[in-house]
Amino acid sequence: MGLKLKKLQDVNVKGKRVLLRVDYNVPMKGDHIEDDSRIRESLPTLKHLIENGARVAVIAHFGRPKGKPDPKYSLKPVVPGVEKALGKPVSFVPDCVGAAAEKAVAALKPGSVALLENLRFHAGEEGNDPEFAKGLAKLGDVFVQDAFGALHRAHASTAGVPKTLPGCIGFLVQKELEFLDRAMGNPTRPFLAVVGGAKVSDKLGVLSKLLDRVDALVIGGGMAYTFLAAQGISIGKSLLEKDKLKEAQAVVEKAYSKKVECLLPADHLCVREIKPDAETTVTQAMAIPEGLIGVDIGPHTVQFFTEEIAKAKTIFWNGPMGIFEIAAFAQGSLAVAKAMAEATSRGATTIVGGGDSLAVLAKAGLEGKMSHCSTGGGASLELLEGKVLPGLAALAS
Repeated sequence: MGLKLKKLQDVNVKGKRVLLRVDYNVPMKGDHIEDDSRIRESLPTLKHLIENGARVAVIAHFGRPKGKPDPKYSLKPVVPGVEKALGKPVSFVPDCVGAAAEKAVAALKPGSVALLENLRFHAGEEGNDPEFAKGLAKLGDVFVQDAFGALHRAHASTAGVPKTLPGCIGFLVQKELEFLDRAMGNPTRPFLAVVGGAKVSDKLGVLSKLLDRVDALVIGGGMAYTFLAAQGISIGKSLLEKDKLKEAQAVVEKAYSKKVECLLPADHLCVREIKPDAETTVTQAMAIPEGLIGVDIGPHTVQFFTEEIAKAKTIFWNGPMGIFEIAAFAQGSLAVAKAMAEATSRGATTIVGGGDSLAVLAKAGLEGKMSHCSTGGGASLELLEGKVLPGLAALAS
């Protein structure tokens, strides 16, 4: 990491107004929270602040309201979920800056909590406007950053506020950094990375960085087809990033030069058209016949990918193996999730890098079965890539 960051446990919060940045960008169905894991992840920090007599003003973003108020993206429906998880009342403040917000926060008693309206109702949040950041900073005596999933964005509530308000990192951010640091700095070997998802372009930097650390690399998902095409293997009508063929080949060559085993799918589940009831075909080899689209890894690949996971002592997984949202194309991703859970039960360290991989775990009913599930896919990838996250750089002393 290299950054010197102050921790919450080293800060006296008694009686102080604490501006707490969390990630409450939770999936909703109407007014109902579908998955409250992001709320639950914020509880250790919230409870510490309450128990130590802080007056807590919670700020968060929700959805993409494009810099103006939109009732569809209000954080108000999140309040009951926070109250239920926390086991105590949480007041709601209908704005996150201005006189009314300042008055509501000033009226908070020690040990009480208020959730403020969506930061993104103001264009100044995503624009990292200094005046908007100062408006937020007026609400606190201390700033606590616990929104790991937003750290890679240079927004007012991540990069702007710490310029005017003394700050520290909360327990969730501490936990995330500790796991990713340990995985990259001193992993128990063999260390395996399983990388999937649709696009090679999103993962090139992290793949190159991982090759300096891992003993083996498994590549699946839509991005695997670009890797296969780079080696002259036919991929039919599967997803291809033509402008990334050279970079994909360079990753394979780097793996070879580092003596890192680089595993690509050996067979595929294919369709002629991507739809839930499409007729599926399993290829007999790496090549995909003309007119077919790869939508998941095939049964032979499932077998040797899961065998590779079983051999590893540290496993980092980011990205599904196929179009897992469609049940018929989810088997490869679910098999990886199951193999990861089995590895955890045998004592391996398993780290899941946010985003769609967490959705696969939820689908498999295996959310609690990993050593660590990162709450921020983008942030964890950028950290692994060696980038300095704006939200952490702003807090560094």
